[in-house]
This record gives sequence, structure tokens and C-alpha cells, in this order.
Amino acid sequence: MTEYDADDATPPDPASAPPAPDTAAAPHVTPADAADAARLVAFGLQPKLLPARDAEYAELLRRHRDDPAFARLADAVAAGLGLIVLEVSTRAGMAVTAAEDSVFAVRMGDYARRAATDSADRFLHGLAHLAVAAMAFPRPEDLADDGYIGRITVNGVDAFVRQACRRLEERAERQGENTDPATGAPGLEAAWRVYARRSATGATKDARRLAGSTTGIIGKAVAFLVDSGFLQRTGDDAGGAYRTTARYQLQVRDLAGSAALGELLELGIVPVADGSPTLLPPDDSDDLDLVADAGLPFHS
Repeated sequence: MTEYDADDATPPDPASAPPAPDTAAAPHVTPADAADAARLVAFGLQPKLLPARDAEYAELLRRHRDDPAFARLADAVAAGLGLIVLEVSTRAGMAVTAAEDSVFAVRMGDYARRAATDSADRFLHGLAHLAVAAMAFPRPEDLADDGYIGRITVNGVDAFVRQACRRLEERAERQGENTDPATGAPGLEAAWRVYARRSATGATKDARRLAGSTTGIIGKAVAFLVDSGFLQRTGDDAGGAYRTTARYQLQVRDLAGSAALGELLELGIVPVADGSPTLLPPDDSDDLDLVADAGLPFHS
């Protein structure tokens, strides 16, 4: 760039110069604001913490609701951490879920490795989570209703999956398909064969259910969901009774497009409110084809 020479050049047009930054239009963000925004996200990462039980959490939620600039800042902090904000409300707090590449992502493989070493067991843990979601919110209107509370039991989930297995086995027999186990395929079609052949409870000498039994696997799955703030234990009936939380409803909403979840629901097995399953009479249609290679609702 050359200097402007007043003797032999035309002075620059002021209108063509770049505009000065509008400092008044952008609100000033202080370090204290950034700290408060990060604090709100930190509260959101504590799934068992309820806003009604923490005054600071409730105040930050109020600020997020009433101050758009602060809300944008808090959402940006969450995004920078690889978190997706599902809802910010007094009902659910700052409910976040981890994006696939986030350091906070709970991957199915990581969870399953903590729960089991056998590859078939790891797959069954994924199926257990899928079944809990399907039983907790069996209808689209249940997911849409903020006031809806799903209720499940460990034994009810096991019975639900076993009924689904019977439905799939009957269909395979009608179609003349091979019914030998095929544990290497990731779809629901393969899962039922593995699940159906596994003992429901097994037993140790002191009558505890075996960890590798299907109810043992479901028990681990629901314990994980309780620790994650998604379920609350309500009693010991039927292997353990649980109710859903607002956070779990939001999480299942986020996963509602899962092909595997849709497949399980389309089998026509609908739970009733006490967590026990019931099998509807089969319809006349044979178009319940499963989606090939359907994934489970976890990052692989």
C-alpha cells in the first residue's frame, strides 16, 4: 500500500472505506459471564442434579431464559465442548447430549466393555437399552407429552424382548429362513437369535441372577441409566421397577429416528403402564421387514 500524496492523487472516497466496528451493537462479554455460562454447562453435565434443589443452578437457568446474550454464550460453550443442547428448562435443567466426536460421548463399546467381555454380551447390552427405550415410550404421543412418565421393570423388559424374539422367529419360519444364530450381524434380525437362547435369570448359589443372564444384562443397563440421570428406581417389584425422567424423554426423542428402535416398536408388542408387556394380536400384513444393518441408538 502506498501513502496518499495530496499533490498528485485524488483523495480516497470515505464512503468506500470499511465500516468501523459497531461496538454498541455487540454486548460486552466479561470473564464473569463466560464463567457463569461454563458453570451452567457444568450443572448440565451432572444428570442427577435437579434445579429445584440447587439455587445457583435455578438462577443460571432463569438467566438463560431471560437474557438472550447469556443464552447464546452458554449454548456456544456447550457447542465448543461437543455437546448438543436438547432443552434448557426448570423441568429438565440444561439437558445436553454428546455429539459423536465429543470427549463426553458415552459410546456403546465403552459402556459394554465395562459391563461384559464377550462380544455377544456387548451386543445384548445394546439390545437391552433399545428395549428399555421402546417400553418407556412406546407411542409417539408419549415422547411428545412433556408430562408423560414411562414406567418399566427389569422382568417386564425381558418379557417384552422375548415376545419380540418369538414374533421374529415365527416370521423367519414362515419365510423359510435359516434360524441358526448369526451373532456377527448388527441388525435386530440377528439379535433375537442370540437373546432367545440366553437364560432369563440363571442363578448363583445365593439366588442372585447371573450377570450374563438376560435379566442380569437388563439390570446393568437400567443401573447405568439411573447413574446417568435417565431413570429413577421406584421399587423392587419384578426385578426392579423404574420411572423415566425428563432427561431420558429428551434423550429418546433425540434417538427416535433410530431404525432399530422403529423395528422393535413395529413388531406390535406394547407395554402397559405398570411396566408389564402385552402382545397384540398379529395383523394380516407381512410388511414388517427389518431394515438391513440397522444400528443401535449409540455411537459405534
